[in-house]
Amino acid sequence: MSDLFRVEGLSKSFGGLAVSRNVDLAMGAGERLALIGPNGAGKTTFVNLVTGQIRPSAGRVILGGEDVTGLGAVRRVRKGLVRTFQVTRLFSDMTPEEHVTLTVLRREGRAARILGRFRGDPAVSGEVEGILGTLGLLEVARRKVREIAYGQQRLLEIAIALALRPKVLLLDEPAAGVPSSETPRIEQALGHLPPSLAVLMIEHDMDLVFRFAKRVVVLAAGEIIFEGLPAQVAANEKVREAYLGNYAHARRVA
Repeated sequence: MSDLFRVEGLSKSFGGLAVSRNVDLAMGAGERLALIGPNGAGKTTFVNLVTGQIRPSAGRVILGGEDVTGLGAVRRVRKGLVRTFQVTRLFSDMTPEEHVTLTVLRREGRAARILGRFRGDPAVSGEVEGILGTLGLLEVARRKVREIAYGQQRLLEIAIALALRPKVLLLDEPAAGVPSSETPRIEQALGHLPPSLAVLMIEHDMDLVFRFAKRVVVLAAGEIIFEGLPAQVAANEKVREAYLGNYAHARRVA
């Protein structure tokens, strides 16, 4: 499998503090990868480096064989490298349908168009309906964001990301703040993401991680300390003790 996305020797220091240390990572099309580690491990810094929010001290970011290290965040999005955030960034008085429509129109350089006219464009409305259907949001498509469940708001952020037509999608804690009763909704929606899309997920919910990911990378103090299959992560004593704690012991007993 050829690499769709790759980082080589990615490093970042703030003053004398190294927060990312010589990170190497690669993903192929359609891959499902989870990046885990304790708070302060450098996970969000890694995503910020990859997506162009901050510049690395050293290393390269390569997308589809092209070095995008020198590109800003907006240009990386246009190349197909898209992320979501830990905290929702939605407009409470807009509907999911309006959010996704506006994203599609902006992607096509048509954001100046009156939003209310989109229903007259079958291509736009069809794409919006398809995205909302993929994420299980059709039933709330025309409700105000403030009226829908928080888990649905998290899914809307993923829907917005899909409207940008990513090749690589980085999910920064998609289940953060979501009640446990709504986590199955998140998991089910993630299972319906396009099969060709490469997805890297940062998440603290280990149950979600082990069911979603085909490969897991463990980050600590800005360095990768483990990379392998989910079952191998749970079986690794160092990772178990340092990063998975009681959860891993429960899995071992079970």
